Formats: sequence, C-alpha cells, structure tokens
Amino acid sequence: MAGFRFLLAVLTVQAALAAPLGAASPQTRPEFRWGGDAEGGAPFVEADPADPAILRGFDVEVAELIARDLGRAARFVQVAWPSIDASVARGDFDIGLSGVEDTPARRARLSVTIPYFEFREVLTVRVADRHRYTTLASLGGRRVGTLAGTIAYELLLNAERSAGVLPVSYDDDVHPYADLADGRVDAVLLDHIIAARALGRTPGLAVLPVTVATGTYVGVLAKDQSALRDRIDDILAAAMRDGRLERIYRKWKIWDDGQARFLARTGAAAARPDRTADAAVRPGMLAATRRYLPALAGAAFVTIVLSCLSMALAVALGTLVATGRIYGRPLARGALTAYVEVTRGTPVLLQLFVLYYGLSSVVRLPAFVAALLGLGLNYAAYESEIYRGALQAVPSGQLEAARTLGLSERQVLWFIRGPQAFRLALAPMTNDFVALLKDSSLVSVITVIELTKQTSIFASNVGSWVVPGALCAALYLAMSLPLAHLARRLEQRWKSPLA
Repeated sequence: MAGFRFLLAVLTVQAALAAPLGAASPQTRPEFRWGGDAEGGAPFVEADPADPAILRGFDVEVAELIARDLGRAARFVQVAWPSIDASVARGDFDIGLSGVEDTPARRARLSVTIPYFEFREVLTVRVADRHRYTTLASLGGRRVGTLAGTIAYELLLNAERSAGVLPVSYDDDVHPYADLADGRVDAVLLDHIIAARALGRTPGLAVLPVTVATGTYVGVLAKDQSALRDRIDDILAAAMRDGRLERIYRKWKIWDDGQARFLARTGAAAARPDRTADAAVRPGMLAATRRYLPALAGAAFVTIVLSCLSMALAVALGTLVATGRIYGRPLARGALTAYVEVTRGTPVLLQLFVLYYGLSSVVRLPAFVAALLGLGLNYAAYESEIYRGALQAVPSGQLEAARTLGLSERQVLWFIRGPQAFRLALAPMTNDFVALLKDSSLVSVITVIELTKQTSIFASNVGSWVVPGALCAALYLAMSLPLAHLARRLEQRWKSPLA
C-alpha cells in the first residue's frame, strides 16, 4: 500500500511539471454559460446534421469567441427563445445569445452588450405576388406571418392599425414560410438572414427589395452583471476591428456591404454606449397594461369560444363513441376502441400538428378549424370513457326491469340509462371542460392567438411575467369559476341515489 501511494505521488508531481505554466485544462476552466434556442435553427444555433450532439451557427461561434477571450469554457444552455430574457435575469446562464433583438424595453431591464450584427426586416411573398405586393402597406387586409414577441410583430401590429394588415403569430421561423408557400398567409416579415435561409429550403418564394426596418442583435445579461457586460463589450469591439467577426459572418454567408459599414462604425467607437439612458426608456407597466388589455380581452374571447365549441364536439362525439362501444357490433367496437387508445396515447400537440401541417397537402384547414377539430377529437376520446363508465354504472336490475316492461333498447338508453349516466358523468365532464379551457393554450403552435399566447407576447414586451401572469390567471378564473359553480348547482339539483 505504501509503494502504491509513493507511485501515485510521483505520477502526480510529473503531471504537474508537464503542464504548461498558467494553462488550465478545459475541465478546470470556469464555465461561460450562454443561453440560446437551438430550435431557431441556422444561422443562429442548430444541431449539426452529421452529429446532433454538436451545435453550430454564427451565434455559437460568437459565444465561443467571447468565452476564449474571457479564459473560460463555453457551455450552451437550451432555453425557449421567448424565455431568454427571464432566464438570464434569474441567473440560469451568463449571457443570452440567439438572435436577441435590441429594444428599449430590453435595455431597461437587463444589461445589454453593444450590438454585434445588423439585420433588416424584409417581406417575403410568393413569386407570383412579387409585383402585386411591394410594401407592407400594400398588404392591407392580407395575412402576414412573423415570430411573436419580435420587432417584426410590433411592426405588424402598427400596420394592422394603419393599413389593415392581419398579423399572424408563429412560435418558430420555419412554419411561416411553409404556410406562405401553401397559401395560408400572403407574406412573411422577418429578418433578412432568416428569409434568405427560407428561400433555400422553400421553392416558389421571393424577398421584396424593400427594407421595412432595421435592427441589431445583442447579448443580454442580468442587470447586476454590468462589469461582465463591459468586458464582453471590449471583446466584441476588438473582434469587430481585427476581423474575427467578419470571418464568422463570411463563413455563414451573412456578410454584406451593409454589415461591413455597421461593424466599422460600431467597432470604431472607443467609448462604451451611454448606459444612463437605459433606465429612462422603461415603459410604464400601467401604460403597457392598458395598451394590451384589448388584445387580452380579444384573446380571452377566442379561448372561451374555442373551448365551448371543442367541448360541444367532444361531448357529442364522445357520446356516440361510448354508445357504440357498448351497443355496437364487434367490428365497430374494435374500431372505436382503437380510436380511443390512439388518441389518448398520443400528445394533443402532435395531433394539432398533423391536422394543420401534416394534412395540408390534402386539405388546408383554417387554423381555428384545425384547433377546434384537434381539441374536440382529443377530448372526445376521454369523454367517451367517462360516459362508458357512467352507462355501465347504472344498476343492471333497472335495465332488466325496463326491458320486462316492454321498453326497447333505445328507449331503455334514452329514458332509463342515459339520464342516470349523465348525472354520474356531470362532475368529470366539468373537470374536463376546465382542463380543455387550459389546454386551448396549445393551439398557438398553429397560429391561433389565444389568451396564454397573447399573455406571453405581453410579458416578452414588458419584460416581466408578474402583471401579465396575474391578468391571465384572473381571466382564466373568470371563465372557469362560473362554469364550476353552474356544475355544482346542477349536481345538487339532479342528485338522486341510484337504486
């Protein structure tokens, strides 16, 4: 044992002497955690198709450049793009980088780096429409898609008020262009580098030679991380002057003359940007709330209408399925059982994607119709099990007595079995309706702007979930509590023991 310890000590000393002075292995270097959204795809952050464990993209290389100059090891943290600000503020990572746009509201609540990339907001249309639509104003009365919570979305909201443009919100930057090619929207307003990538994968589209607006990408840090922000500013400015950022942008084919002028102008500025103006641009929460209240009310109306119609479909279809599984022939019972098990065994989110995007080559359902069918068909499977259990819970003695009195099976179901089963099913039906009311938030993935999605946009723009979240919760309670109260009154009124 003593010999082993001596040998271990010798090897340790040799390893220490062999290591370069002042060098630290990647394992011992402190981490530089940066947050981004790999779902956004190239050219920002994406998984390498050859090896999904490897990330690539120009924001990946910018983060690695910063980490090297800081003497730290870069580590990526996946976060949904709309949540980057909130996550960096709570300390989930050191900096957020993933096409994060520079806005006054963002500067008011976070430490923001100097801009490191300038983008242009451009319109993409179908090739056949490139002479018909030439500006954003020319799209009055037309549906224009973009990412929610972006500068482009704010531009569309302004165009809605001034020119009657109809904004369509998406959670990613791929489906807007797919919907444009399929005719579901008439144009897409997004950053020029996103549009250029879309043209490569979606034929039949064209980018209009008009810049609607310009903006810049920045890194965002927690408000108390101004010292680290200043060090990163120095690194980015040096990379602009010595050509390292240019090499990254050329590699990703996002370099042009406008970018050259932007980097030269930004990198040449020796003084850091004036941070004293950041606090002055903070939008008042009260003013922002008043501005968003009409949109929240409209989204709440969409939520309640969609939920009521979906539940009506679920109840009607669920009743038919439950009845068919009890009274149907073996083949019909097998088919209905398969429907129930497949529907309950797959996520409703997947079903919405299949209905809206998967079937688009066969039938192009409007977003609201697809949402209605998706939620209705999904909940019908659950409702059918409730009704089937309730029908089977009616005592068999009552059914036999009714048949003895000469009632047909249809009369037994309509007058004896059905009413009692409805009383048994009422409470779980109410629970399912409240659950459906909340699950309606999922339909935002197919461009339906319901209450939760509008709240998310509100929170992204004001930089806090406290007030938007409280308003959203209040609206959901205002919609669900009356229903629960009504259901309790019906239960009390119709309550009667089964013999």
